[in-house]
Amino acid sequence: MRVLLAGGGTAGHTSPLLATADALVRRDPTTEVTCLGTPKGLETRVVPAAGYPLELIAPVPLPRRPGLDLLRTPGRLRGAVKEARAVLDRVRPDVVVGYGGYVSLPAYLAARRRKVPIVLHEQNALPGLANRVGARFADVVAVSFPDTPLRGAVYVGLPIRRMISTLDRPALRAEARAHFGLRADLPTLLVTGGSQGARRLNQSVAGAADVLRDAGIQVLHVSGPQGGVEVSADAERPPYVVEAFVDRMDLAYAAADLVVCRAGASSVTEAAAVGLPAVFVPLPIGNGEQEQNARPVVAAGGGLLVQDDALTAAWVGREVPALLHDAPRLREMSEAASSLIRRDADDRLAALVEGAVRR
Repeated sequence: MRVLLAGGGTAGHTSPLLATADALVRRDPTTEVTCLGTPKGLETRVVPAAGYPLELIAPVPLPRRPGLDLLRTPGRLRGAVKEARAVLDRVRPDVVVGYGGYVSLPAYLAARRRKVPIVLHEQNALPGLANRVGARFADVVAVSFPDTPLRGAVYVGLPIRRMISTLDRPALRAEARAHFGLRADLPTLLVTGGSQGARRLNQSVAGAADVLRDAGIQVLHVSGPQGGVEVSADAERPPYVVEAFVDRMDLAYAAADLVVCRAGASSVTEAAAVGLPAVFVPLPIGNGEQEQNARPVVAAGGGLLVQDDALTAAWVGREVPALLHDAPRLREMSEAASSLIRRDADDRLAALVEGAVRR
């Protein structure tokens, strides 16, 4: 079986794509997986690193507002669809699997033209434009959250990497903290804004660094490539470790007792799956999908929801130390979160892909 997986841009698309690729090959080692992305996305680094071939087409941003970019979109889309058809003619896949974003709509349209089966996966509780269009003619529509408004959708959950889905946080904690230069005995806060970082999170938590350290809390802060987080080193105080990017997020999760993060589908699903209590800070742009992603975990008691403009250094300094020193509450949050999330979504989606090919 030959499979073309289309998605990229950020970890929100590439992580489930790679998790699905691994599941397909694990289920049938003869499966040939090729990935489709754009030259500007994270996929140019992570897909080759994972050992899969990568084809590239021009990105087609879909403007949310009228303007010159919107007028240029039809021409850009035609060009990208032509490039995608050329990829299909070279790879000759038995099925195309798309994850939304700039690269997926051209792939869906090219596959429809070539009469190749289409499996679509939507990561967010509120679908993006590419997947809303693609769902109209896809053979299979799979979603991460049960109430996602796509017709005929099958709830499978969000495919996550095996290093995350099989993670035993307590068993790996000592190794994880040593890996990042953290102390073994201190409450630990993880801060991450995803693969691109998040300025609000960076400024607010770094601004509370002194308060956190005075409260005996150490911090692992994944700032993103342009995070600009600077906290003075002090061997006499709890560590505040800043990393621009972390490949081993399993170790980051294992080291932490609490995470402050955005509420992208991957962040919500991974934190909940490993039972890591979370403070979710939804991105204040888009169509509100991040807040919707976090709502089920928050409603179950597995996390807190803080609006972007409410996350300040004062809020962090006031709320986070009290939470991190409340071990019974953290245990309750961990149990509530981990009971919600499917850890086998990669296999579930892979089975749907195999079924589409058989049909």
